[in-house]
Amino acid sequence: MTLLTTVFAAIICTIIWYKNAPQNDMKVGILCWMFWGASLMWLVDAIFEYAELQAEYFTPEPADMLNDFYLGLSVVALGLVIWLVILLIKDPKGVVRTTLFRKKP
Repeated sequence: MTLLTTVFAAIICTIIWYKNAPQNDMKVGILCWMFWGASLMWLVDAIFEYAELQAEYFTPEPADMLNDFYLGLSVVALGLVIWLVILLIKDPKGVVRTTLFRKKP
């Protein structure tokens, strides 16, 4: 489930990035790299787990599937938080800078 969750997040992010490809205002490319990297990590993990469990790999317990799904969601959430921090630090549209240095009447 972790692999599926991160792959779906990576695909959705890539579609959004491709749709807005000439403009890179929101730094979505960074988010794509994080999600595709996580997907690759979970793919390697799945390969090694299959090598260990063989046919038992395809019959997980429902509790294990739910735990894996929560782990996948937390990886996606952490990726979004990191992307948001990068976006706020780089401030491509200058919104944070304008808000912080605005003179109050």
